[in-house]
Order: sequence, then C-alpha cells, then structure tokens
Amino acid sequence: MHNPVLNCNIAIVGGGTAGLALATQLRRQGVDDVVILERETEAGGVPRHCGHFPFGLREFKRIYKGPDYARENLRRAIKAGVDVRTSTTVIALHPGARLSLSTAQGSHDLQAQRVVLCTGVRESSRAQRFIGGQRPTGVISTGALQSMVYLHHRRPFKRPVILGTELVSFSAIMTCRHMGMKPVAMIEQNSRITVRQIMRPFPAIKGVPIKFNVQDLRIIGDKTVQAIQYTDINGDAQTIETDGVIVTGGFRPEAALLHASHIEVDPDTGGPVVDQYNRTSDSSYFCTGNLLRPVETSSWCWHEAVETASRIAADLKSPIGACETVCLQSDDPAIRFVMPQRLAMTDAPFAMKTMQIRLNTPAIGHLTAISAGKPIWGDFIQSRPERRILAPLSPVLKARPTSPVLLKIIGHI
Repeated sequence: MHNPVLNCNIAIVGGGTAGLALATQLRRQGVDDVVILERETEAGGVPRHCGHFPFGLREFKRIYKGPDYARENLRRAIKAGVDVRTSTTVIALHPGARLSLSTAQGSHDLQAQRVVLCTGVRESSRAQRFIGGQRPTGVISTGALQSMVYLHHRRPFKRPVILGTELVSFSAIMTCRHMGMKPVAMIEQNSRITVRQIMRPFPAIKGVPIKFNVQDLRIIGDKTVQAIQYTDINGDAQTIETDGVIVTGGFRPEAALLHASHIEVDPDTGGPVVDQYNRTSDSSYFCTGNLLRPVETSSWCWHEAVETASRIAADLKSPIGACETVCLQSDDPAIRFVMPQRLAMTDAPFAMKTMQIRLNTPAIGHLTAISAGKPIWGDFIQSRPERRILAPLSPVLKARPTSPVLLKIIGHI
C-alpha cells in the first residue's frame, strides 16, 4: 500500500525564527499554500527556551523575552495565513521537492513546488569536544538547561561550571540565576573571551570568575558531577568543585536530514552548499537561517529569512533554472568557511549582497578573492573567530569568473 501524497506550494522544514519569518513574508508577497512542518509540539524554535531579554528590537521595534518573541513570530505567521503543522517530523528529502513525513496519524509524502530547509543549529556535545574524565549525570547543553528551567521549571544543579564564552554561554549565566543557581566559573581554552570584549565585565558583575587558557579538561564524578580538573597556562593541575557542567556553544547545523539525502553538504559550514539565491544543489530546495552556517542571532536569522522570501517568490514566478556556476571557497587555514559556496552566473533579482565568512584564528591582512590566479577583489580585515565578516559579492560577480574563486588573507599577521 502506497502512502498518500499531499500537495502544497511551499513546504518549510522547521518552525523556528527563520521558518516563521520566511513563511509570513512569503504570504505577504502573495504566495499561497505555505506550510510549516515542525517536529516539536509548539513552533517558535530556540527562543521558546530563552526566558530572558532582549529579543525583537530590530524586527518589531520592542523588546521581548524569548518565549514572548517566539509567540509573536507564530502569531504573525498564523495571521498571515500560514499553515503551521506541529508534531510533524520530516524523515526524508527526495529529489524534486518531495518530503516523507511522520505524524501521529501515520506517514505520508508531501509534494511541494519548493522546499525551504530551516532546521537551525545545535550545540556540540561533550563527546564531539573530546572532553575527558568520567561519565556522571549533570553534564548538559545550554539548550537542555533552558528547556529544564523555562519549560519544565526544574533546577538540575546548584553550582555548575560553564564551559565556553560564546554569547550562548552568557545566556547560560542568566538562565542559572533565574532558577537560583550560582555558576562557580566559566572555562575558556583561549586567552580571552570569544564574544566581544564589551561583554567581559558581565560575568564579574554576576559573581562568576573566568578561567582562561584551560587545557586537558576532565570531568570528575561517579554517579553525579563532583568536580572538574584542568591544566592551567603554567602547566599546573587545577580542580574546581562543582555539581554540574554546562557545555555551551560550538554550534553545528542540524543537518541529519541533509546527510541522508541527495543534497550536497559543505564540510566547512556543516550546512548545505548554496548559491547567492539560497538554492541548494537541488534547485527545488532552498535554505535559510542558521542551517546555512553556525551561528547567528535570532534577529539576524529573522532578517535573513525575510530577504530569502523574495528570492523564493521570484523563483516561483520565473525559475532561474540551470545556469553556469563557479565555486566560492577557501584553502586558507585562517578561514573557517565562506557562504555561499557557489555563485550562479545570472542577473536574476534579489541575490545576496554579501558573502559571509568566519575565521579559525585571529587575522589581520588583505582579504582577497582570486580566480584563475588573478585577484578580482580585496579589502583589509582585522577580525577574530566567531566574528561576523561580510564581504561584497557584486565585484566578484561583476568580474564574471569562469574558474573557482578562492579567498585568501594576504599578509596575514
């Protein structure tokens, strides 16, 4: 017996910030039959778990806590006429915008004109970070912590250690304090915090010391966490007593569906290979939000999705179709990734205006785009890992390269 096949115009996989913003904007641009497929029981994404400010200022000109921001995005989508289907899991991506779904009512296929992947990111696990030691309970991600605190009103520990100093690590401090937990330390393997230095006083204000240059981290405990041990910059062994460990950041695109599909995945971003129109290697599939690359704020993803809506609406009316493409990539060890990874040689409207770049190491030098051995664009940069770097696409496209475009940092200090 064959599963029934249903139809829609646009199927959006993921009902987080990007998915909701995209769907709302598509409806406002006159695109009918827009469906969001969300595996959770409620749409809204990560902000549902973030019971703190600030969300929504750039989008809605007011400040929300995370759950209120998620509800506002959902409210606007439903008001615009978006069909939001929760408790719906996409189990396979097929060529030509066909999806296999699993719901409480059974399984079926959904045939769309275009599919947009908005599955977001997840934090790296302890195993993925190669953190040594024993395997007690009480080692969780920020996302799990926020779910326990804001959705289930549980306190998993009293005096945790926070691993990492990304923006989400500071969110973990606020989540802990909300439920009466007092972090005893933040742990950073580098010599300075990952986020911008303007955030440096925040942990001290909250009474949380930061331990820098931490190496050889180990978790100690039989059934529950008792301590962490590490080696400091002087090579001395240090111990911090704690009853929990929050493993923060190290975001990776939630790309399990991609890896099991026909769509090309970029090993550098961990997300799909896309062109400047957000099209994947199967042009009936688009992508937006943090699945494109790790990691951006909800506000950035919201605006990115709104821009992507124009590209999808235009492609529905007048498909770009097959055209010559060139690769946009880097073999510079200082450069972690570049997105988009392909450039379509077409003048179709609503293309991305910038490429997005991240670094592996701090870098000062001349960021240069080279094709066929010749520079076609360049500009000075001074930046660090996890900083957003935007570079214009127009001069690269104007050069009409016929060979792969390589990004390098010349004169890298």
